[in-house]
Order: sequence, then structure tokens, then C-alpha cells
Amino acid sequence: MNKNLYLRIVLSVAASALACSVGSAQPVQTYPRKPIRLVVGFPAGGVADASARPVATHMGKSLGVTLVVENRGGAAGSVAGQIAAQAPADGYTLLWSSPGALTINRILEKNLPYNADTAFTPVGRAFTFCNALIVRQDSALISVAQFIALAKEKEKEKSGQLQYGTQGIGSAGHLSAQMLQNMAGITMSVVPYKGGTDILTAIVSGEVPSAFLSSTSAGTMRGRVRILAVTSLNRDPSLPDVPSMHEAGVKNYDASFWFGLLVPTGTPAPIVNRLNKALRDALDDAEVGRVSRAQGLNPAPSTPAEFAAVIKADYEKWRRVIVKS
Repeated sequence: MNKNLYLRIVLSVAASALACSVGSAQPVQTYPRKPIRLVVGFPAGGVADASARPVATHMGKSLGVTLVVENRGGAAGSVAGQIAAQAPADGYTLLWSSPGALTINRILEKNLPYNADTAFTPVGRAFTFCNALIVRQDSALISVAQFIALAKEKEKEKSGQLQYGTQGIGSAGHLSAQMLQNMAGITMSVVPYKGGTDILTAIVSGEVPSAFLSSTSAGTMRGRVRILAVTSLNRDPSLPDVPSMHEAGVKNYDASFWFGLLVPTGTPAPIVNRLNKALRDALDDAEVGRVSRAQGLNPAPSTPAEFAAVIKADYEKWRRVIVKS
């Protein structure tokens, strides 16, 4: 081959490669250029929605675009998970998720419409939250130790199992109760309800003797319910006078939960990092902190790698709890 022709071919290929490289980098350099969709796996008005909206507003200001919250409830977050998993990996579709879509549903469901292990890249954890073990205000039970003793007594006397109200299998309340059963060696009976308000009504009326509800819901009803413990490893800031289950004698008990931000796998690392910075800035904002803490949510920012480790550890923890049940 003629040397000049060979040189022209080499230079042409190099120029094409450079052009492609510059072209692919350009969207990252100019990101974001349009509104970003934030898919929330639960209906408007719930705690997931309430946690996402102030963060979305602040992140939008940081990024210079609007984050549009899209509530796509269903299947404990899996509907939203599927939408996000199938979206382009360009940073314009984000997933606001709790453990359900990423860990719990993997354990409970055989045929998820996405691979939770590979479909997403973590951006960062946003909040942690916990439940509280409650009984009626005039209950004879005043401690976790008495609660466990009563459950064991009922089993021994074969007088039925101690009942608790829950919003369904795989819910935070159900998981909290199942962990207690496994660690304390007791068996309890599930009484299903549609939502937290129904459970509170049932507790107050004496229809069901106990429940695991969000610390916020429990706190708002302290005049009518007694809170025996919170389910986080340490005390919850919203209920500083209430012991954790660990403090109350169930050593190393930790049924904590979280909300966090993810993107479809393949999203460029510079975009992930920019989103992480915007998320952390939002969580550092005093007003976001005030609003979230009023919902029983504790800001808990992380790096993408730290959040990935949390998701992995949670999967192993809840798999052990559920499989043992």
C-alpha cells in the first residue's frame, strides 16, 4: 500500500475516533440540559413521596433544571423499579427507592421484571427511618421483656399467639416483627390491615394488642398508645426517650430502613457523581432537614459505593430473616 494512502487512512480513523469520543463526552459536559424524571415507587401523600419532594426541589435548584416527581406505586416499589430499569442510562430518569424494590422483593418474588442486582447504579442514600413497637396506652405491658414473656407464655399455655397488626407481608412492620420473632424465639400471629391509620385505630380500640408502626405515626399518638421500643439499633432522634430494641434486651436487633437514589446501570460516572453531590447538598440544607425529620426521616448521605454496600448488606440481612420465617 502507498505510504501516503496508508497515512491518510490512519489519520482518518484517528479523527473519526476523536470525533466519536468528543461527541460521547459532550452530553456529560452539558448535563443536565432538560428536566429530570424522578420515579417514586409509592403514591403521592405517603412517606416515600414526602421524602422525595423536598429533595427533588433542592436538587433541581442545584442542577439548574426541574426534577419532576412521578409517582408510580404498585408491587411494593417494583412497578417504579421496572420503569427506571428500562429507561435510557442518560441521567434523565432517576429512581427513588426503599429496600422493597431492591432487596425485599428479590427475596419474596421469583419473577421480578428486572434484575435488581444489576439493573441500577446507586447514586446515594438519602434517609434512614425506623418503626416503633406499640401497644395500647392502658396495656399491662410496659417493656419489651414483658412483651416477649407474654408471647412465650401464650405459646406454652397454647392459648393462641400474641397478635400484631401489619400492612402486609414484606412491609416494614412485618419485617420488624419477623426479626423480633427470630431473635427472641417467639411466634406471633399476623393481623392484616390496609394502612397505618387502620392499625392505629385497631390498637386504640383494643381490636389488636400490638403493632410495629413508623416512629412518626407512633409519636403522634403517644397519648393513646405506649411505645415500648424503636426498631433501629440506636435511639431514634424523633423519640429520644424511647429505648431501641437493642437497649431493651434484644441484642444487635436492627430493623432500620432507608430511601435512596439510583439510576439505570450504564449511566456515565460523571453524571452519577454530579447527582450525588446535588443529593448531598440537598440533605445538608436546613429546611430539607427540618421537613424530613418531621416525617421521622433522618438524613444519612453517602457516596455511591457506600450506598451499594448498604443495599448488599440489607439483602443478606433480610434474606436471613425471611428465609427463617
